[in-house]
Amino acid sequence: MTDPTTSNRARLEDARILIVDDDPDVRESMDAAFRAEGAHTLLADNGNTAIDLCLSECPDLVVLDMMLPGRSGFLALEKIKGREDSPLVIMVTANEGKRHQAYGEQLGVDRYLLKPVPLSQLIAVAAELLDEEDDEEGED
Repeated sequence: MTDPTTSNRARLEDARILIVDDDPDVRESMDAAFRAEGAHTLLADNGNTAIDLCLSECPDLVVLDMMLPGRSGFLALEKIKGREDSPLVIMVTANEGKRHQAYGEQLGVDRYLLKPVPLSQLIAVAAELLDEEDDEEGED
């Protein structure tokens, strides 16, 4: 169980976060929020770049928009997940359809959040997922 007194900053310090969104304002606000918490960020505006960065930079966590130019979030997710060293993925979308959420979960998404996502919630979910992964690795 995560200690509720531990700050998000401590939990995100030095985490490598890839932010994938085609809206520059959304991408920049997420980037600023994660950097304020001590994370190292990488940015992409489409699914193809996201896949390339996942392979070359090995982020700890990906914040992935579902609707992207070139290659959708789902198609990118298929390429990002499924490897032993694949990063955690939080998919963010304005699409409220349960079929989309179920499909994302089938592909291995770790969390599915509906836009607009308050930045404080996104940061808390990211910290929680990274903590859970650290706890699991500590058990191995």
